[in-house]
Amino acid sequence: MRHLITALSLCLAAPALAAPKVTLVAEGFVNPWAVAFLPEGSILVTEKGGDLLLLGAGKSTRLKGVPKVAEVGQGGLLDVMVPEDFTYSREIFLSYAKKLSKGQGTALARATLAAGSDRLTDVKDLFVMTDGSSGGNHFGSRIVEAADGTLFLTVGERGDADLAQDLSRHNGSVIRINRDGTIPEDNPFVGQDGAQPEIYSYGHRNPQGAALDADGTLWVDEHGARGGDELNAIKRGANYGWPVISYGTHYSGAKIGEGTAKQGMEQPEFFWDPSIAPSGMAIYSGRLNDEWKGDFLIGSLKFDMISRIDRDTMTEAERIQTPETMRVRDVIEGPDGAVYFLSEINGALYRLEP
Repeated sequence: MRHLITALSLCLAAPALAAPKVTLVAEGFVNPWAVAFLPEGSILVTEKGGDLLLLGAGKSTRLKGVPKVAEVGQGGLLDVMVPEDFTYSREIFLSYAKKLSKGQGTALARATLAAGSDRLTDVKDLFVMTDGSSGGNHFGSRIVEAADGTLFLTVGERGDADLAQDLSRHNGSVIRINRDGTIPEDNPFVGQDGAQPEIYSYGHRNPQGAALDADGTLWVDEHGARGGDELNAIKRGANYGWPVISYGTHYSGAKIGEGTAKQGMEQPEFFWDPSIAPSGMAIYSGRLNDEWKGDFLIGSLKFDMISRIDRDTMTEAERIQTPETMRVRDVIEGPDGAVYFLSEINGALYRLEP
């Protein structure tokens, strides 16, 4: 399918506007999932069906050599992350649903994208979750490069809720690994008998958005069930409670676990009720609008909008809703300080000036 690229050049000195202005950047995508910028100005977009698209110089290129994905339900080719040293390393990172001996699971791969090439090379899985699960729910899959160069990956509990409390499984966790796939020695469960050493935090349901703030803290948004979507500041070794505590209920209306709080389990910094089905998240630098500095911009798959959470008050300051914000799958800040988001329903990438 042709991808119409209408506004790929970056306006590095664009002024802040009194109200959000939305501009179409590219369209024609099928189930777009993630977007990332390359330093030279090109853009990478993943499609859940398994395609990785390179947008640049007025054209789109389907890159060859992408790992084979298991497109099942919410699974497929998911996030793409470009590290800080891409200009020198030419490495990118992809998360995807991988077919395993028991169903499917979340995987993280590293690949090389040479300048001017239409093919990924040196593709290697750095992480594959323990075992798999049948069905197509809750893969998580956001990738974040930490300040120290290690990698965070969110992993959903795959619909097996109780496994989010089982440290012998990766289900429902945030994992942390080195860029070569080895395990950082300071991970919290390294050396603990029976625990998976990649786990950094656990007790998550389906974390589909993740970003670092200016202090280097990792923040994650995750789906609750019926109500209780959460925004969490991730702490080393912490338990975020699913499915023991939740501010939501089961879809049947039945109570989840033991209530909303329990000793030894973290409370969310913010939660939504009713659920908004949060997805990709950016923490805004304030470059074009100082009023938004440090705020969370979180895509909603359910209410067709971007939720802005004020960092100072930890309240929902506004809901940015336009004809373009249809099932917002990813939100990132671009090199120009504008906000870019993917609409799954429109099959398009947009630029928003705050």
